[in-house]
Amino acid sequence: MSGTNHLTGADATVKMLQAYDVKHIFGLCGDTTLPLYDSFARLDHDITHFLTRDERHAGYMADGYARVTGKPGVCEGPSGGGATYILPALVEANDSSVPILAITTDVATTSRGKYPLTALDQEGLFRPVTKWNTSLDSAARLPANIRQAFRAMTTGRPGAVHLALPFDTQKGDVSDAEIWADKRHRHFPAERAAPDRQAIRDAVDVLEGATSAVAICGGGPVLAGAENVLQKLAELLDLPIATTVSGQGSIAETDPHAIGVVGSNGGVPATRAVIDAADVVLFIGCRAGSVTTERWRSPKPGVTIIHIDSDPMVIGANYKTDVAVCADARLALEAILEEITERSDLTKQHGTDRAAKAWKAKLAKFAPLATGSERPIRPEAVMAAMMDVLPPDAVICADPGTPCPYVSAHYRLPSAGRHFISNRAHGALGFSLAAAMGAQVGRPKAKVLSLMGDGSFGFCCGELETLVRYNIPVTSIVFSNAVYGWIKAGQEWGFGKRYYNVDFSRTDHAAVARAFGVKSWTVEDPAQLIPVLREAVAHDGPALIDVISQPLHEAAAPVSEWVA
Repeated sequence: MSGTNHLTGADATVKMLQAYDVKHIFGLCGDTTLPLYDSFARLDHDITHFLTRDERHAGYMADGYARVTGKPGVCEGPSGGGATYILPALVEANDSSVPILAITTDVATTSRGKYPLTALDQEGLFRPVTKWNTSLDSAARLPANIRQAFRAMTTGRPGAVHLALPFDTQKGDVSDAEIWADKRHRHFPAERAAPDRQAIRDAVDVLEGATSAVAICGGGPVLAGAENVLQKLAELLDLPIATTVSGQGSIAETDPHAIGVVGSNGGVPATRAVIDAADVVLFIGCRAGSVTTERWRSPKPGVTIIHIDSDPMVIGANYKTDVAVCADARLALEAILEEITERSDLTKQHGTDRAAKAWKAKLAKFAPLATGSERPIRPEAVMAAMMDVLPPDAVICADPGTPCPYVSAHYRLPSAGRHFISNRAHGALGFSLAAAMGAQVGRPKAKVLSLMGDGSFGFCCGELETLVRYNIPVTSIVFSNAVYGWIKAGQEWGFGKRYYNVDFSRTDHAAVARAFGVKSWTVEDPAQLIPVLREAVAHDGPALIDVISQPLHEAAAPVSEWVA
């Protein structure tokens, strides 16, 4: 066609990513990726590609990046093993409502059915774990499919999407007239759903009649950027605000209305008491799942429920819901605030008093553990050192196991917004280091920490080479206790202390990190935590502290199943 230039499919892929303002990609090369990598090498673009050591961590980097930037994260990998390795990252992101795009290259469409090396049904593989996915079998349709991918992952409930890119499609013919992007889908959440006005009036009617209401925020308010309007609502009603682990950052935990994390992972009896005494519970962007609700025992069945969520399938799934508001969290809270300000004689909920009482009880138990001189070092002492040293805009990425419940229960985030990341949907070990690397790329001026157990260290230590190669200044803390601690604690409390196959040999994590070129320390004396952490945080490159720590089954872990 006259006046039309033609591109290869691989060239078109790069140009489409440019059109969507993608600045960073995380991935790993393979045979089927050669045309795509050649396009990255030849074309003039402003995309930085980070070569990782495996595809799983490329996906986790994209996840951390998306959470701190509000832009979709992009990762890529080759066919066969590359596609299977990248899968866990999409599982976590999709169920955590985090938009990441995974591009996995594939064997040529003409090779299907002929048993080529690395062939598998990628579209079928990714279908159950993504919001949307397809195979780009037609080069002519490639730009439209990429637009569909960005639309799918940023609208409604955000989630993960996947594109399979066959080898022959990468070499196919694409008209440059098709290279354009819908700018609405460069950030998330896009095309927000507004609430029904009658539902808002009904919600405010319920709140007017309440005397001890409480809000429980899941990940929705932070994803929607609803922190400011949530704080205004808390101040107007004197409403106490609790969060799930994923909801941390909905409000600064030093705010007088914040009661902290509730639920079986990070909640404590004092915060649980606030929920159990409530006459109205306002779930905001929260699924009311098993951890948040102590297996649906807190809030107690029968309490009046107002539920706000962008996903209609979440509302009413676990509790009889009196008022359902299916909408974006920020738009819903803005509408509630507007409706409330039009009314007079608002009932105050005594939130600051209730929150202060909960924190007083929590801190009374935390303080002696945090300031003790016991060896191995108590995790509470690490939390206290972090609160002493870290700047208010720090970003903390925590793996499951030892780090997550302690950060959730005891580290009081001084600022609202995305300052804490943990993989709460599926809890795979080895997440935090890669997520911290992605977060550091996305928020380069912030101090970013990765907290992991030594079980997690074994899953991810290869990425220390990536950390050093790009000089990403993440500070890592390893809780070193030579055990899969969460499982051993479960055996301690629920299975008669019948420990089976949970202990492993101790590793000198500082020495391993040093071999990769990471500046490292080992800390055995709690008195050394603060000075070593100050030095590590001030270091201008990657750093790691190996903390010889108390195992969970011997600790006062804030996990209700074990305390009970």
